[in-house]
Amino acid sequence: MGFTGHLVFARSDRPLLEAPVFDSLHEELKATVHTWESRAGGWQTLQIDYGTWDDADLPALVEWSRAPACVADVSDSSLALVTGLDTTGQRWQAWLNLDIAARLLAEEPEDLEDQLLWLETPEFHEAVRHKRAELDAEIPTHAEGAVAWAAAAGIPVTPERAGLEELLRSHETFAEGLFSTLLDQLGFPQATQASPEP
Repeated sequence: MGFTGHLVFARSDRPLLEAPVFDSLHEELKATVHTWESRAGGWQTLQIDYGTWDDADLPALVEWSRAPACVADVSDSSLALVTGLDTTGQRWQAWLNLDIAARLLAEEPEDLEDQLLWLETPEFHEAVRHKRAELDAEIPTHAEGAVAWAAAAGIPVTPERAGLEELLRSHETFAEGLFSTLLDQLGFPQATQASPEP
C-alpha cells in the first residue's frame, strides 16, 4: 500500500505544525503528522494522512506564513495533484504521473453498468488517450504557473522550462518522489533532511 494523504510545503521560522490551520487537529492526529523534508530558508514539507487537510487550509497557511505554499494531494503513491498558491491569490495546479491521472479522469459513458468490464474495452482506452492528450496540452500552462509561483517565493533560479515540462510528463513509481524533484527543479534549496521511504 502506498501513501494516501497530503504533502504540505511552506516556509516558516517555526515548526510548520504550529500554524493555526493545524490547531483543530486532535492530539492523536497531530502525532501522525511528521516532517517529510526540510530545506534551507525555513522551507518544510509535512506529511499528513488523508482526511486531515481541507482545500481552504492552503489560503490560510499562505496568509499565516506570508509566503507562497503548495500541497500535493497524493493517492496511493501512484499519482498526485499539486496545488500552489502565492500571497496575491494566484493559483496553479499540475498532475504528477499523468498517465495514471488520465485513467482516473477518463470520461465514462452515462449508461455504464459495470466499471470493471469498461476498463477492458477499446472505448475505455480511447477515452484515456483523449484525456491524456487534454492533460498534456495543459502542461505548458501548468509549468508557467509553477515557475511564477516559485519566483513569487523569492527563488532566484530560473527553472529550465523544457525540463520542467518533461518532469510533468514523466512517470515515477512514487508520486512523492516526483513532488520532491519538482521542488528541486523549481530551484528551491535541496532537501537537508531526506524524505523517508513511502
